[in-house]
Amino acid sequence: MPRLLIVHHTPSPYCQAMFEAVLSGATDPQIEGVEVVRRPALSVSPTDMLAADGYLLGSPANLGYVSGALKHAFDVCYYPILDATRGRPFGLYLHGNEGTEGAERAVDTITTGLGWVKAADYVVVSAKPGKAELEACWELGATVAAQLMGA
Repeated sequence: MPRLLIVHHTPSPYCQAMFEAVLSGATDPQIEGVEVVRRPALSVSPTDMLAADGYLLGSPANLGYVSGALKHAFDVCYYPILDATRGRPFGLYLHGNEGTEGAERAVDTITTGLGWVKAADYVVVSAKPGKAELEACWELGATVAAQLMGA
């Protein structure tokens, strides 16, 4: 069964709401045969990454960059997974009060190095996520999970 790994850092109520919406989309009953696993960014391991067939990444944008937790996840996992995860799909959701461009650029750089494939447009939210933003998070989760169906 294909596995979707959600690697997240959810230090705020806004990040938590986005995470829950992504998870809800990824676990929609219409998406069959995909196991969804969630790991906090500070506890994800190379084994978790290697066992997954696709990824959803979630982070606040702190001072214009991804959270230290998500950066730590990549620092720990990058070289052990470098050649084994090429071509796998991923999605990203970010919450930032201002200036998320650096966070987006960081994820682009890291995932390009890993050879991952962007499966959907990033969901980037400033301030409190409203209905439209949470629906976009749901769609992100569902889109990445659906790409793994039948894999």
